[in-house]
Amino acid sequence: MLPIEITELDKCFPCQNYIVPSPQFSLPMKLFNSIVALAALGVHGAMAQLVNPTKDTFGNVFNFWIKTSTGWDLTRGNSTNAITLPLPSPKGQVTIQPAASALVIIDMQNFFLHPDLGGDPLGRAVIPATINTIHAFRASGMKVFWTNWGLTDFDLDSMPPAFFRGFSSDGTSATSFGSDMGTIQGNISVGRKLMRGSWNAQPFGALLDEQLGGVANGTDFYFNKNRLSGMWGASTPMQTFLQDNQITTLFFGGVNIDQCVWGTLLDSYYKGYDVILVDDISATTSPAAATGMVDFNAALNGWRANSTDILPALRQK
Repeated sequence: MLPIEITELDKCFPCQNYIVPSPQFSLPMKLFNSIVALAALGVHGAMAQLVNPTKDTFGNVFNFWIKTSTGWDLTRGNSTNAITLPLPSPKGQVTIQPAASALVIIDMQNFFLHPDLGGDPLGRAVIPATINTIHAFRASGMKVFWTNWGLTDFDLDSMPPAFFRGFSSDGTSATSFGSDMGTIQGNISVGRKLMRGSWNAQPFGALLDEQLGGVANGTDFYFNKNRLSGMWGASTPMQTFLQDNQITTLFFGGVNIDQCVWGTLLDSYYKGYDVILVDDISATTSPAAATGMVDFNAALNGWRANSTDILPALRQK
């Protein structure tokens, strides 16, 4: 039995504002809203905190944080196997629910990292820390997401001109998305630029084995994207998976930190997810000021950390 009266749930402002039954729905509005609120509370727990929220409760019945004396509780009432991460000041530590958390690796692909394609050495330099972080997340029961450019011909038909120009190698459309990139090292067919299934769109080096092994073992999941952001648009494959699996807390790394990583983080923030940027598994070819902008705003929108801040806590589990 729920420890609250159904009449109290009539006051639930998300239900009153956003839930509208169809004209054919016969239940009175208040009863309908109460049923919806009861279902939401059953999922999220912490009923009393939401019916009688305090100044330390942030959010609503569907999505909330609790401010604690040492930081923030992001578990949304489900503290089973919760992990507390000692993130840097000023916001302090966060407590997360592993079953509702995931690591998102963005665009660590041959196209952006392979030296024969002019790939970024700074991006290659963060691979060891990235792999260590992947292993720690898996060991702690958290999922690992890979979201990479992986275009189809249909995507090319609807791609805006600015994107074709941005990914042109010589200022013409002939060398942009979907163009044949030839061969390297004599026998490696690079494939069509950033097209799904091509060699250049695969994860680089040891990351390919990590991805393939993780997907095969059911710990990792791969999502193609057709814009800088893996969360761009009304919905994406990754967002659908997040919703279906009630995942709410996301850690981000990859390349470039100020472009595809930032775009994915920002869209996730706009859509209500907890966002944590992991600096030492991210890199960019852009000037330092670009990273400074990302770091500043990521700390406002969520949290920033290095993997070295969080791995000791994960390894204790």
